[in-house]
Amino acid sequence: MNRKTTLSALLGAVVIGTMGLAHMAEARSKDTSWQNAKPIGAPVDCIDIRSIQHTRVRSDKVIDFYISQKKIMRNELPYSCSSLGFEERFLYKTSLSRLCSIDTITVLHDAGGLSFGASCGLGKFQQVEIPKK
Repeated sequence: MNRKTTLSALLGAVVIGTMGLAHMAEARSKDTSWQNAKPIGAPVDCIDIRSIQHTRVRSDKVIDFYISQKKIMRNELPYSCSSLGFEERFLYKTSLSRLCSIDTITVLHDAGGLSFGASCGLGKFQQVEIPKK
């Protein structure tokens, strides 16, 4: 990896981790409407990192990537990712400008400072529509 690629990957990881922090309180609300999301179209392997506005961790297996106010790309991990739903924050590393189903995320723990938790593989990205409350 060259220096520019490494820096891009690191910045992307920090941005995603920070976006998860910004929405922590909202994600922990008792709203369960996300569980009734309806799929739109066919799943895709990758999404553009630059298009991600924020994320919302829904559980140990589900992350919603908000691309715009009207477009949500859901990633259902193939396996449960320990503590993801509790911590609600993660980072990723990629050498591309896209986040893909072959990439992994790492859970960030806050125990008096950030530390790394489980690393888990992503699944395909499925556009979904979440019903209004």
